[in-house]
Amino acid sequence: MARHGAHRSGSMMSLPRALALALAQLGDPAILKALGKTAASTLAIFLLGGVALYVGFETAIDSATSMDTGGLGALAAAAGTLVAGWFLFRVVALFVLQFHADEVVRAVEARHYPQSANAARQLGFGEEMGHALRSLGRTLLANVLALPVAGLLLATGLGAAAVFVAVNALLVGRELQDAVWLRYRDQAGERAPLGAGTRFLLGLVVVGVLAIPFLNLLAPILGAASATHLVHRAREKDMHA
Repeated sequence: MARHGAHRSGSMMSLPRALALALAQLGDPAILKALGKTAASTLAIFLLGGVALYVGFETAIDSATSMDTGGLGALAAAAGTLVAGWFLFRVVALFVLQFHADEVVRAVEARHYPQSANAARQLGFGEEMGHALRSLGRTLLANVLALPVAGLLLATGLGAAAVFVAVNALLVGRELQDAVWLRYRDQAGERAPLGAGTRFLLGLVVVGVLAIPFLNLLAPILGAASATHLVHRAREKDMHA
């Protein structure tokens, strides 16, 4: 009980502290199970996408020429999958996380916030799917709207990349907060517990990790676990204010 109480006192938890606690729990069997599901589902989506690209390229090449093109279709599909993975991995990984985030949140709550966890409600599949689709729509729309701004800054070198990083950090921070917050929200208009700055910094860290090959598979899980600490401590601060 002393361990749980240690996380309940004092001011709102800092992001570095939340990240440290999330990293320390990555070996939890429940976290590893959620990581395995998220990673397998994400990779399966890209694998199916690669197969679809291969079939499409082979069909197009065969209809355009009768020459033996060897593995040209497979090469084009592999290149297309790699490009898609670079640009869309974050979108797909966070979409998949919507269906497994509850496992991560419950694992963190069981260790650090067992009393608060009793007040959580279970999200139904329909609600999870609706939230995931809205999240996907916001992500695609925001990135499309960011394209003209990024295009204007393309000549600056880092300007275009900074636009997409900032936009996606805002989006990711909100989605990670909601993965925890929606389980406790009483009504749709209720104010979210985390400030915009905290959400942005959390999203920025996760977007940064998502850019690192192999480690990017950990990013959604790390983000969900960190968001759990941040949301619970913010809620506790509001209740005692």
